[in-house]
Amino acid sequence: MAGLLSFIHRNWQNAVGAPKATKAKDAIKIGVLGAANIAPMALFTPARYHPEVIIYAVAARDRKKAEAYAKQHAIPHVFSTYEELLASPLIEAVYVPLPNGLHLEWALKALKAGKHVLLEKPSVSNAAEAALLFNHPLVTAPNAPVLLEAFHYRFHPAWMAFVAQLDRPNVVHARASLTIPGKHMGFGPDDIRFNYALAGGALLDLTYTMSIVRGIYGASPTACTSCEVATMPSPPGDGLCDYKYDAAWTFPNGGTAETHGNLQAGLVEALKDFANAEAVHRPVVVPDAALPEGQEKVRTRRVALYNFIGPAMWHRIDVEDRFVVRKKGSEELVREWTVKESKKAYTLRDVGIDRPSEPYWWTYKYMLDEFVNRVRGREGTGAWIEHEDSVEQAKTIDMAYAVSRLPLRQTTKFDTASL
Repeated sequence: MAGLLSFIHRNWQNAVGAPKATKAKDAIKIGVLGAANIAPMALFTPARYHPEVIIYAVAARDRKKAEAYAKQHAIPHVFSTYEELLASPLIEAVYVPLPNGLHLEWALKALKAGKHVLLEKPSVSNAAEAALLFNHPLVTAPNAPVLLEAFHYRFHPAWMAFVAQLDRPNVVHARASLTIPGKHMGFGPDDIRFNYALAGGALLDLTYTMSIVRGIYGASPTACTSCEVATMPSPPGDGLCDYKYDAAWTFPNGGTAETHGNLQAGLVEALKDFANAEAVHRPVVVPDAALPEGQEKVRTRRVALYNFIGPAMWHRIDVEDRFVVRKKGSEELVREWTVKESKKAYTLRDVGIDRPSEPYWWTYKYMLDEFVNRVRGREGTGAWIEHEDSVEQAKTIDMAYAVSRLPLRQTTKFDTASL
C-alpha cells in the first residue's frame, strides 16, 4: 500500500501538484525551435519548477501554429522564423526538438548566434554530421556555448544506482529494449519518424538502446554483427525507414549485446519489454575469509533496470548474485545459493549525492539542472553527455545501418559558409 501511495503522489506532483518556482531575476530565457510534441514533457514541465529557467519564446515554420502552441503552453513570445528567434539578444539558450534531419543546421546556427543548445537526441543524422558538429570551432573554442545531446535517462539517480551495481570489465552480455505502441499513438506511415529525408528510422528515434548498452560496458562496440529491420513500406519513407530493429554487438572486452526497438509494438509487447536494460557478468572469484583453505567462492551477477526511460513514474533495479563454493583448481561444487535484491533510487540522496532533488523529478528535470549548472559555470552531479560520447553514439548507429539492408541517413545539405 505504501508503494502505491508513493507512486500516486510522485506522479500527481509531476503532473500538477509540484509548486511552481519563483523565477530568479537572471533566469535563463530559453527559446524553442518548432512546436514539437515532446517539448511539454521534456522541457516545459521541468522548467515550471526550476527557478532559473523561463520558457521565453517559440518559433515555427507556420506562425499560426506557433501562436496556438504558445497560447496552449503560456509562452509569452512568438517569432515568425527560427532566424528571428536566434537573433533575439534576450534569449540565452535554445531547445532544438526539430526533426532529426534538421538538427545539425539549427544547432550550428544557434551556436553561431551565441546560444547555449539543448539538442534532442539523436543529435544528428549520421556519424559524419556528429564529427562536424561536436568538433566544430563553434563548439571547441574557449568559452564556447554549452551543447548537450538530451539523453535524459543518464541524469536520473535510477541510472546511477544501476551502474553502481555493475562490474564493467566483467560484463559479458547486455541487452536493452525500447518498445512503443505507435499504432495506438498515431504513428502512421506519414509520420516524420519514417521520413528518410528527415533522418527517420527506429534506430535513430529509439537510439536509447544503443546508448544503454554502451553505458553498461562503458565503451563503444567494436562491431555490429547483425541488424535485422522491418520497414515502413509507404512514402515518405519509401521503404528506407525502419520501424523495428534487432541488432547484435561485440565489445572490446569480448562481451556481446543485443538491442531491440519497435515503434509499432502491440500493447502486450510494449508493456512487457518497454524500456528495460540488463547486464550479465562472467563468474568471478570473490574473497571470503571464512572459507577453509582449498576452497573459493565464485559469484555470477545479473543486474536489470526496468523502465530506464521514465523512472520517476516507477522503476526497479534487480540484482541477482549466484554464489558457488568450489574446490580450488576444479569445478567440484561444495555448495551454491542465490541472493536476490531489488533497489530503487528516486533522489540524489538515494545514491549518496548531497544535492537538492525530489522523488517526483523526472529524468528531464535532472538533465535541465545539469544544463543550467554548465551554463552558469557551476559544479553539478558529474552526470553529463560529453561531446565524444555523442560522436561515438552516432558511429554506433551507423554501424547498425551498415550491416542492415538500409542506407545510412543522409547528410544535411545547407550553406555552411557563414558559420
